[in-house]
Amino acid sequence: METVLRSAKATVTIGHDQPFCVIGERINPTGRKAFQAELQRGDLSRVARDVEEQVAGGAMVLDVNMGAPLADEVGLMAAAVKMIQGLCDLPLCIDSSVVEALEAGLAAYDGKALVNSVTAEDERLEAVLPLVKRHGAAVIALPNDEEEIPAEPRRRLDLAKKIVDVATGRFGIPLEDIVLDPLAMPVGADTSLVQRSLETLWLIREEIGTNTTLGASNVSFGMPDRAAIGAAFLPMAAVMGLTSAIMDARSPVLVQSVKAADLLLDHDPWGAAWIAGHRRRAAAAPGPST
Repeated sequence: METVLRSAKATVTIGHDQPFCVIGERINPTGRKAFQAELQRGDLSRVARDVEEQVAGGAMVLDVNMGAPLADEVGLMAAAVKMIQGLCDLPLCIDSSVVEALEAGLAAYDGKALVNSVTAEDERLEAVLPLVKRHGAAVIALPNDEEEIPAEPRRRLDLAKKIVDVATGRFGIPLEDIVLDPLAMPVGADTSLVQRSLETLWLIREEIGTNTTLGASNVSFGMPDRAAIGAAFLPMAAVMGLTSAIMDARSPVLVQSVKAADLLLDHDPWGAAWIAGHRRRAAAAPGPST
């Protein structure tokens, strides 16, 4: 099953037999006080640097979130989408909890976007899925509802199936345009939580078959040496069925971990991408001093 995203000039395919899709997480003011202050003033200048760094790091899709407190999130989303499409050719993931901001981003976007996100809450399904259908987008779906963020993988699977049933049956959204998130929880809170996310990934792959994604930084939240944890987790998750992740594309160790997983899972025929990447890094490395 392939989820195809498009910009005006480029196409990215997410699939179980495709290279792992790196969705750059950086264009997001969460935890970035300086960026929040700039957005409150309507200043998008920092976005250009974020785009450049993520493209250089190997991002294949860029997540765009303008959710800064007291900022005009709706207006900023439309402006940011247009700006980013002028800076690079990568498809975009329109990311907001505000339905009006999602609509503004989708209306400004040229191509087929990924929407982040919808949950199994009835009100959220009714608000977001019509937008996804109208704009021909794909959507990230999280298996939690009004009552709970389930601990048990089987309960998460049940809620994932509910979202799929509503999206495909009521709104006519193709199954391949639903990207399920198994709910990545922080290992620092409970060391059993990551195993539950991995089990959920496997259940989704076996019983639904859709593509999957998650916020990779959630797993290591609150722990030291976070990049090492992420670099260990992502290949494990790829084996269980993870086909993309919202992650820090500026981190060489994280990007290298999923590229190595591609090689080892035979998603990089003959190791061509791995070898080409090595050669690019070697060519860019400074030579020995004389």
